[in-house]
Amino acid sequence: QVQLVESGGGLVQAGGSLRLSCEASGSIFSIYSMGWYRRAPGKQRELVAAITSGGSPNYADSVKGRFTISRDNAKNTVYLHMNSLKPGDTAVYYCYVKASTLLAVFTPGDYWGQGTQVTVSS
Repeated sequence: QVQLVESGGGLVQAGGSLRLSCEASGSIFSIYSMGWYRRAPGKQRELVAAITSGGSPNYADSVKGRFTISRDNAKNTVYLHMNSLKPGDTAVYYCYVKASTLLAVFTPGDYWGQGTQVTVSS
């Protein structure tokens, strides 16, 4: 199994910055893509940013130019640097990874963190 531990959420004023971190641990064989989703109150979950094992990022249009995703493969950790935050960014942010484990080397699965609250005040 793979466990994900997120950190870095909180309350920030509009225009401020936060950095989210998500560390994966467990019986990991290989991590493929990593990323962040968010769910705002009354809205569906949406992809915020993702990054491939090779380091290629992908962003939602709403966060392009403001958010940066990165990963440290040696630490099995993905980061989300969020700048110029807006009240519309308020949501619970969920980390995810696609990974294979020692018991399922050829069948990677999707794993999710518990979520971290980001609140941006106006």
